Order: sequence, then C-alpha cells, then structure tokens
Amino acid sequence: MRVDSVVGGKRLYIIAGEASGDLHGGNLVRELIHCARSDGKELWIRAWGGDRMSVAGAEVVKHYSELAFMGFTQVVLNLRTILRNIDGCKRDIESFKPDALVLIDYPGFNLRIAEWAHQRGIPVHYYISPQVWAWKKGRVQTIKKVVDRMYVILPFEKEWYARYGMDVEFVGHPLLDAIEQEGRTPLEPLPGADGRPVVALLPGSRRQEISRMLPLMARVAEHFPEFRFVLAAAPSVPDDTYAEVIGKAPITVVKGRSYDVLRTAKAGLVTSGTATLETALFGVPEAVCYSGGALNVWIARRLVDIKFISLVNLIMGREVVRELIQNDLSVENLVKELDRLMKEGDYRDRMIKDLAALRGKLGGPGASRAVATAVWKSVEGAS
Repeated sequence: MRVDSVVGGKRLYIIAGEASGDLHGGNLVRELIHCARSDGKELWIRAWGGDRMSVAGAEVVKHYSELAFMGFTQVVLNLRTILRNIDGCKRDIESFKPDALVLIDYPGFNLRIAEWAHQRGIPVHYYISPQVWAWKKGRVQTIKKVVDRMYVILPFEKEWYARYGMDVEFVGHPLLDAIEQEGRTPLEPLPGADGRPVVALLPGSRRQEISRMLPLMARVAEHFPEFRFVLAAAPSVPDDTYAEVIGKAPITVVKGRSYDVLRTAKAGLVTSGTATLETALFGVPEAVCYSGGALNVWIARRLVDIKFISLVNLIMGREVVRELIQNDLSVENLVKELDRLMKEGDYRDRMIKDLAALRGKLGGPGASRAVATAVWKSVEGAS
C-alpha cells in the first residue's frame, strides 16, 4: 500500500532490525490489528522488519536482512550504509506521518531514530529494552529523555531501570507467545526422520555467525552416527551458504521450521543469542556457542559488564547451560558436552529441571497483547 493512499484511521511505524525482532514484531502487529478491529477502527502499519511482520499485516518497506551487521568491526566497515539507512528511515517516517513509533530492540539504530522522533513530537514506544544493563549503561539517560514508554521482557530489568529513576512495564517474554502459538499447530514430521534421537543445530541467522559456528557443529556431527543432526536454517539465509559449510557432513537442513526442530530435539548446539532462550523454553538441554573476531572480543570484554552471555544463565543468575566461548569453543569440547547432554542421568535431569524453573520466572504468555493494548490505547487516547 502506498503511503499517500492512507487516509483516516491511526498509523503506526514499527522498526525491527533482526530475525528475533521480526518474530516478536509479527505477533505484535497481529495483536495491534486485533485491538483496532475490536474498536471498529482502521489501523495502518508501516514497518522495517521481515516476513513475519508482513504476513501479520504490516507494510514492510525494508527487510531486516539488509540491516544485520554483527560486531564492532562490521559496524565500522558498514557505517556509511547504516547512516544512509537511518536517513532513509527518517524520510519515510516523515512521509508516513505516524501517530506513534514502536521500536523493537536493535538499539544502535533505534535509539537514533527515537532521539530524532522525540524532537519532532512523535510518541516513542520501545518494546524489548536494549541490554543497557550489560554495556553502555549511559544509554539509560538517553532512553529516559526520548522514550515515552518502555516495555521490558526480562524480570530483573524493571528493578534495574528503577535504580535510574525510570518506571518501565514488565510484560513477560514474547517468546512464550510465539511458543504457545506454535504449540497449537500439529507437528509435521521433519524430512528424513529415521528414529534416531535428534540434535538441533542453531548456528545463528547472520552470515558471520554461521561461518564461525557451523563448521565446528558439522565436525561434531561426524562423531555421533547414532544421532540425527538437524540444522534449523534461517529463512533469510540462502541455501548455498549452508551447503558450502556443511559439505558431506551428516546434517539435515530444515528451513523456516526452527520450532519444529526444537519440538523434536533431545539436545541442541546453539549460537549465543535469542535462540538459546528459545531452546530453553522448549525444555531442550543445550550448549551455548560463541566465537567472534579477536578485535570484537577484545573490545567487548572491556565494555560488557555481565557474568554470562546466554539469556538462560543471565535470567537464572547462575550457570544452567554450558557456555563455550572463544578458545573454549572447540570440536573436542562440543563433543564432550553433547555426550553429557544426550546421556540419561543427573546432568541432563538437572538441566531439564532448571529450564522448567526458568520458564516460571518469565511468567505466562501475553506480552504481545499487553504491549499492543498499551500502544493502541495511547494512540486512541491522543485523538
């Protein structure tokens, strides 16, 4: 739908810059449209995001696959493109004239947009807080100035923001919505099922992650012919990218069905990020993998103020899943850890019990609806 064809109703502009943001953005768009229809009103949503947001009903004008740059060096190398995208986004927002912005995570980009929008009197709703509690704590001062409402998804974030004099709303974790929705659909068998226990491989959705993590995962697969290794491929990544790395390793590639893969898995090897929490919420024991460029890691270790890198361990406040980072991430260590995860016994049982406790800490489903209701009421109340 062309911007100049939008007449009447309310308008929202949503920005999500990564696959996880598109997932949560899709559920949010669906709930926002439900809110509007329940009130008998029209709602036009223009967005930067992905396929899930588009299917849910948003007009996606920029795909997140064009925006994802991982690590300090990648950001520096692509700075001109990033700045050009920011300028283009501002022009598109001005043209669309939204009643409010909804920004989903993606802080390097979204906080710049938030500052600009605040100066122009556009209400800013921020869904899924930047991880300012881990690094760049000074950003909280900017957030206080330019964000009208912040919706947080981790239980400790509300207390953390309160220390800085900011009242935020804890809505629960949107992954619970996505997983509940997935549970309503029948599980279709994965291709090539042969009765062997499944090990899920989630190497990430960025090419830099895939190129570093997947070769190690592929070599691990060669050590366990008694298991079936299934790679949950990201929809935005070309098939050739995976094929070049996997070669002749015994791995089945399943695209766009990561939750189906997790529903069948007995254990997983997972790249650090949202996927570690997704895997945990399915109750699947896992090992967390991370390897970055030497310069990126050197910088991160001096800036990041957290004990763990996985959301699972951060939320629980202790080591629940093993984190294999940099020099610790080796084929030998992955083989040892996967062997422990797949064997029935105390180690596996204790992790499954901890993962169930983690789910309890995050509350129940409903984050998407809570945020949608708050955003819709705010734009309706501004009439």
